[in-house]
Amino acid sequence: MVIQICVGSSCHIKGSAEIVELLQQAVAENGLENEVTLAGSFCIGKCNRVGVTVQVDDEVHVGVTREGFREFFDRNVLAKLR
Repeated sequence: MVIQICVGSSCHIKGSAEIVELLQQAVAENGLENEVTLAGSFCIGKCNRVGVTVQVDDEVHVGVTREGFREFFDRNVLAKLR
């Protein structure tokens, strides 16, 4: 699974660095280092007013925030790998 986190200016302002950290922690906590590749993207083209844009394989998710991160990760990463 490839997860791309937008680190363009709009998402950077909305906390993309924090989402990267949360993803790194969640991948490590769940022992998914050999199943998940994290990558940055300068623009995924789906800017949103709230949160960060994250692409999981071919699915684009907008509005990923710290508060909604666990639900996002459980639904879009863990559920698809298990």
